[in-house]
Amino acid sequence: MSTFRLHEEPLQKDWLDAYGHLNEAYYQVPFSNATWKLQDHFGIGTEYFDRTGCALYTLETHLRYVGEVRASATLSIETAILGVDAKRLHVGHTMWSGARECATVECMLLHYDTRVDGSALFPQDIRENLHNAILKPTPDWVGRALRRLE
Repeated sequence: MSTFRLHEEPLQKDWLDAYGHLNEAYYQVPFSNATWKLQDHFGIGTEYFDRTGCALYTLETHLRYVGEVRASATLSIETAILGVDAKRLHVGHTMWSGARECATVECMLLHYDTRVDGSALFPQDIRENLHNAILKPTPDWVGRALRRLE
Protein backbone atom coordinates (compact mmCIF):
# COMPACT_ATOMS: atom_id res chain seq x y z
CA MET A 1 0.00 0.00 0.00
CA SER A 2 1.03 3.63 -0.12
CA THR A 3 1.07 6.51 2.30
CA PHE A 4 -1.77 8.89 3.15
CA ARG A 5 -1.74 12.69 3.12
CA LEU A 6 -4.66 13.37 5.44
CA HIS A 7 -3.45 16.35 7.45
CA GLU A 8 -1.91 19.77 6.88
CA GLU A 9 -1.78 22.77 9.19
CA PRO A 10 0.07 26.07 9.51
CA LEU A 11 2.86 26.45 12.04
CA GLN A 12 1.53 28.41 15.02
CA LYS A 13 3.53 31.34 16.39
CA ASP A 14 3.01 30.00 19.94
CA TRP A 15 4.90 26.85 18.94
CA LEU A 16 8.18 28.70 18.30
CA ASP A 17 11.14 28.71 20.66
CA ALA A 18 13.39 31.69 21.45
CA TYR A 19 15.40 30.99 18.26
CA GLY A 20 12.39 31.12 15.95
CA HIS A 21 12.35 27.33 15.45
CA LEU A 22 9.51 24.93 16.09
CA ASN A 23 9.93 24.04 19.76
CA GLU A 24 10.57 20.33 20.26
CA ALA A 25 7.44 19.92 22.40
CA TYR A 26 5.20 21.06 19.55
CA TYR A 27 6.40 18.63 16.89
CA GLN A 28 4.05 16.08 18.41
CA VAL A 29 0.96 18.31 17.98
CA PRO A 30 0.67 18.04 14.16
CA PHE A 31 1.57 14.34 14.37
CA SER A 32 -1.19 13.78 16.92
CA ASN A 33 -3.64 15.71 14.74
CA ALA A 34 -2.68 13.47 11.81
CA THR A 35 -3.35 10.37 13.92
CA TRP A 36 -6.88 11.65 14.58
CA LYS A 37 -7.39 12.08 10.82
CA LEU A 38 -6.07 8.56 10.23
CA GLN A 39 -8.49 7.17 12.81
CA ASP A 40 -11.39 8.94 11.07
CA HIS A 41 -10.19 7.60 7.70
CA PHE A 42 -10.39 4.02 8.98
CA GLY A 43 -13.66 4.49 10.91
CA ILE A 44 -12.09 4.33 14.37
CA GLY A 45 -12.33 8.00 15.35
CA THR A 46 -14.61 9.83 17.74
CA GLU A 47 -17.86 8.51 16.22
CA TYR A 48 -16.53 4.98 16.71
CA PHE A 49 -15.66 5.82 20.32
CA ASP A 50 -19.14 7.26 20.95
CA ARG A 51 -20.73 4.09 19.55
CA THR A 52 -18.42 1.43 21.04
CA GLY A 53 -16.46 2.98 23.90
CA CYS A 54 -13.27 1.86 22.14
CA ALA A 55 -10.37 4.19 21.42
CA LEU A 56 -6.74 4.09 20.38
CA TYR A 57 -4.34 4.84 23.21
CA THR A 58 -0.69 5.66 22.51
CA LEU A 59 1.70 3.21 24.16
CA GLU A 60 4.98 4.48 22.76
CA THR A 61 6.45 7.03 20.35
CA HIS A 62 9.84 7.58 18.78
CA LEU A 63 10.35 11.07 17.34
CA ARG A 64 13.25 11.97 15.02
CA TYR A 65 14.15 15.55 14.18
CA VAL A 66 15.41 15.56 10.60
CA GLY A 67 15.42 19.23 9.55
CA GLU A 68 14.61 22.55 11.16
CA VAL A 69 11.19 24.13 10.96
CA ARG A 70 10.95 27.92 10.99
CA ALA A 71 8.03 30.33 10.73
CA SER A 72 6.19 30.71 8.52
CA ALA A 73 5.57 27.17 7.39
CA THR A 74 2.71 24.92 6.49
CA LEU A 75 3.26 21.45 7.89
CA SER A 76 2.06 18.53 5.83
CA ILE A 77 1.94 15.10 7.43
CA GLU A 78 2.39 11.95 5.41
CA THR A 79 1.13 8.86 7.24
CA ALA A 80 1.75 5.14 6.86
CA ILE A 81 0.36 2.03 8.48
CA LEU A 82 3.47 0.05 9.46
CA GLY A 83 1.86 -2.94 11.12
CA VAL A 84 -1.22 -4.24 12.90
CA ASP A 85 -2.06 -7.19 15.11
CA ALA A 86 -5.17 -8.19 17.05
CA LYS A 87 -4.99 -5.18 19.43
CA ARG A 88 -2.16 -2.89 18.32
CA LEU A 89 -1.52 -0.50 15.45
CA HIS A 90 1.96 0.68 14.40
CA VAL A 91 1.79 4.05 12.62
CA GLY A 92 4.49 6.22 11.09
CA HIS A 93 4.24 9.91 10.22
CA THR A 94 6.60 12.11 8.24
CA MET A 95 6.42 15.90 8.62
CA TRP A 96 7.08 18.00 5.52
CA SER A 97 7.48 21.73 5.08
CA GLY A 98 7.13 22.21 1.37
CA ALA A 99 9.43 19.62 -0.23
CA ARG A 100 11.67 19.38 2.87
CA GLU A 101 11.38 16.47 5.29
CA CYS A 102 11.46 17.83 8.85
CA ALA A 103 10.69 14.99 11.25
CA THR A 104 9.37 11.47 11.61
CA VAL A 105 7.51 9.75 14.41
CA GLU A 106 6.49 6.17 15.03
CA CYS A 107 3.57 5.40 17.32
CA MET A 108 2.44 2.13 18.81
CA LEU A 109 -1.27 2.42 19.53
CA LEU A 110 -3.47 0.08 21.57
CA HIS A 111 -7.13 -0.61 20.85
CA TYR A 112 -8.70 -0.02 24.26
CA ASP A 113 -12.26 -0.57 25.50
CA THR A 114 -13.03 2.15 28.03
CA ARG A 115 -16.24 0.39 29.08
CA VAL A 116 -14.34 -2.60 30.47
CA ASP A 117 -11.09 -0.70 31.18
CA GLY A 118 -8.87 -2.98 29.15
CA SER A 119 -7.43 -3.72 25.76
CA ALA A 120 -9.75 -5.13 23.12
CA LEU A 121 -9.52 -6.91 19.80
CA PHE A 122 -10.02 -4.79 16.72
CA PRO A 123 -13.22 -5.66 14.90
CA GLN A 124 -12.29 -8.05 12.07
CA ASP A 125 -13.26 -5.66 9.24
CA ILE A 126 -11.23 -2.79 10.70
CA ARG A 127 -8.23 -5.02 11.30
CA GLU A 128 -8.40 -6.29 7.70
CA ASN A 129 -8.64 -2.74 6.33
CA LEU A 130 -5.64 -1.69 8.40
CA HIS A 131 -3.70 -4.80 7.40
CA ASN A 132 -4.41 -4.17 3.71
CA ALA A 133 -3.01 -0.64 4.09
CA ILE A 134 0.38 -1.68 5.51
CA LEU A 135 3.22 0.10 3.71
CA LYS A 136 5.81 -2.25 2.24
CA PRO A 137 8.66 -1.94 2.27
CA THR A 138 8.84 0.12 5.42
CA PRO A 139 11.04 3.23 5.48
CA ASP A 140 14.58 2.72 6.79
CA TRP A 141 13.90 4.85 9.89
CA VAL A 142 11.23 2.48 11.20
CA GLY A 143 12.16 0.50 14.31
CA ARG A 144 15.28 2.45 15.17
CA ALA A 145 16.28 3.07 18.74
CA LEU A 146 18.43 5.78 20.27
CA ARG A 147 22.14 5.20 19.94
CA ARG A 148 23.73 4.41 23.24
CA LEU A 149 26.69 6.52 24.34
CA GLU A 150 29.48 4.88 26.25
